[in-house]
Amino acid sequence: MSPDEYFAEIVDDLAPEGVRPGKMFGRQALKFEDKVLAVYHRDDMVFKLGAGTPPHSEALALAGAELFDPSGKGRPFKDWVLVPVDHAERWASYAGASLSHLRG
Repeated sequence: MSPDEYFAEIVDDLAPEGVRPGKMFGRQALKFEDKVLAVYHRDDMVFKLGAGTPPHSEALALAGAELFDPSGKGRPFKDWVLVPVDHAERWASYAGASLSHLRG
């Protein structure tokens, strides 16, 4: 499956939960009540998982994963983890974790 297909599948799967496609930084994103929970960045996905949570730590442990630094100036967002396309089969799980994090 292509990265675009994984993204579309996540949108479809989370739509009943109130998640809708949107934009952040001019890129496709997943939103819940106007809050962004994930961003499609190039061929990778970035998820707001909450620093220090188990999903955040697990995602950071994946090969190639890193804290998301949209400016590229060494100022990463501590709650956001970039999960490379190599781990696309895990994106749906992280999207669900991100939604749970936003709901509190």
